[in-house]
Amino acid sequence: MQTWAERFPDLFGPGYWEWGDLDVRYTVEQPPDELISNVHVVGRTTGGIVVCTNDLGWRFLPGGTREPGETIDELVHRELLEEAGARLTGPLTWLGAHRADHRREAPYRPHLPHPVSYWANYVADVVIEHEPTNPADGEQVTDVLVLPPDEAAAYLDGQPEEVGSIVRLAQAMQLV
Repeated sequence: MQTWAERFPDLFGPGYWEWGDLDVRYTVEQPPDELISNVHVVGRTTGGIVVCTNDLGWRFLPGGTREPGETIDELVHRELLEEAGARLTGPLTWLGAHRADHRREAPYRPHLPHPVSYWANYVADVVIEHEPTNPADGEQVTDVLVLPPDEAAAYLDGQPEEVGSIVRLAQAMQLV
């Protein structure tokens, strides 16, 4: 039987995110909570998976950067509301994370882990209740869509962070 890395070589292979000057590698091993700096959610809802687009044309799963003192649950609740107008309706299920080895001398924000952090992915049930709140200091979400998993993965293909492959991994693990 193939490993996840063998089935998804583009996701699990070494990568570099130029925008953050980060060397990355995906893992399904869960890191210590204090090393998680960012979270994105494969949000299951009636009709499929929640995906977003911002005013820069980026397509992504709702999520974002942890604030000082914020728990993972608080981060997920805040980001779902801000980016998708959604509410968590079930528990978070671990999917995996990109381990990020930072090339920069200092963290992106002083409270974030450095020189190693993790960009975590969870699967959870959500319900969309209203428009994204789009706080002034965050990205401006222009579209929130619910797509069947195959369409969501295709919609997210070509974006940084192998987001389409993250949805396909969730499918292969029978989480969506």
